[in-house]
Amino acid sequence: MSSDDFGDFYSQMKAPRLPPLAALRCFEAAARLESFSRAADVLHLTHGAISRAVRLIEDDLGVALFERRSRRVFLTEAGRKLAAAVREGFGLVENAVREIREVSRTPALVVSCEPTLLMRWLIPRLPDFQVLHPDVSVHLVAGGGPVPLGRGIDLAIRRDDFPWPEGTHVVRLFPERIGPVCRADKVTAFFDAAEAGSSPKLRKDAVPLHTRTRPEAWETWARMVGCAVQEQRGQVFEHFYISLQAAIAGMGVAIGPWQLVRDDIDNGILAAPCGFFEDGSAYHLLSSAPIGERGPSAALRDWLLDVSI
Repeated sequence: MSSDDFGDFYSQMKAPRLPPLAALRCFEAAARLESFSRAADVLHLTHGAISRAVRLIEDDLGVALFERRSRRVFLTEAGRKLAAAVREGFGLVENAVREIREVSRTPALVVSCEPTLLMRWLIPRLPDFQVLHPDVSVHLVAGGGPVPLGRGIDLAIRRDDFPWPEGTHVVRLFPERIGPVCRADKVTAFFDAAEAGSSPKLRKDAVPLHTRTRPEAWETWARMVGCAVQEQRGQVFEHFYISLQAAIAGMGVAIGPWQLVRDDIDNGILAAPCGFFEDGSAYHLLSSAPIGERGPSAALRDWLLDVSI
């Protein structure tokens, strides 16, 4: 016999044998109503079926559960003990089933979010929402650009760098603020010391990190602060998230939106020597219909507005 087989055998020997669930249900009804006839009516059974079920449990336990006097029955001490346990057990099961059914009837709120914002801003904060709203299930989907709202997607978080489809309802979350970021211990290697009344300047030998998803990020920032764009090509990455990871690794300087890098700046991983400037765009919460004052969508909207500050 293998050790696993022995474990199963040992568990079976130790586990108490319980009466059939159907018999316990008959017993609980008879104990609660103090009548086999009324228990039979409630459970849509015959008087004989209730009597046989109770007798089955009594034979199994070896004790009488009821004192039978004329047409009435009264619980014995053993019967009262078993009735209390069965009542509590059925109550726990019923409550669990009710809660599970309520959750299963509430479909998950499907939210589409731009990938880098999803990974670096929304997901780290979502556990706080779930603590505040444990009854709201949120299913996240990574995606950018136009989104088919109402066809599997309930809400979407997007930057306004493309026109909204007609009929889209929009809630502004926060403005986009961008600035150069680098690993905190690389500031002096990538930036010259600031002169009086000005911000630090990017060194000529600093490596700018670019991304194909926002190819004009450096030009946009340079135009806002009124400085020349570095001539060197630097490194180009496929996605914004990768360029920020490269900055964290100390490979160069990336243009970082505030909401995407704020956690790393707060934790001392990244630094933003030149600060952040609004580039004129903003992130919004999109829906196919107006979001009311109550419900899962309203709860998520209000929470997003709070954490966007």
